[in-house]
Amino acid sequence: MAKKSTQRAVFPAPDHDHDRCSSDALAQAEVICAARAQRLTPIRRRVLEALLASHAPLGAYDLIERLSKRGARPAPITIYRALDFLRDNGLVHRIESRNAFIACGHNHGSGDPVVFLICERCGSVGEAGGSPVADTIKFAARAAGFTPKTPVIEITGICSHCRAA
Repeated sequence: MAKKSTQRAVFPAPDHDHDRCSSDALAQAEVICAARAQRLTPIRRRVLEALLASHAPLGAYDLIERLSKRGARPAPITIYRALDFLRDNGLVHRIESRNAFIACGHNHGSGDPVVFLICERCGSVGEAGGSPVADTIKFAARAAGFTPKTPVIEITGICSHCRAA
């Protein structure tokens, strides 16, 4: 009998159980914050929940629009502070090429290289493990006397779901 993989798909299937996907990532965020004696305040939670609502990156003003549908319109500085907290704690990543943010449901170190695969058709962003390229990046950085702050690689293309459609 084949063993079922517990590894998270880089691009979840369109029909995956997104409610479970989101609730698992939120539960992981609560554990991470508790372990670090950090508070996942209501606004931080709401920002994270909005990012977890899809696998597409959102800009700060997109987040403001989404959050204002469920209550008062938050100020941009409030959103940016929440995003800073979430980013500092490894709960979200910034997609530089899109000037947007995406929730991180992976449990990796803040200095670990991250590879984002960005679909040009549907806008989904997959987070692939960066460990296969980590040694090369670390070696090149050390050889140059450079200390990377945010080792991120962004690759655009077409995801398997869009290619199959």
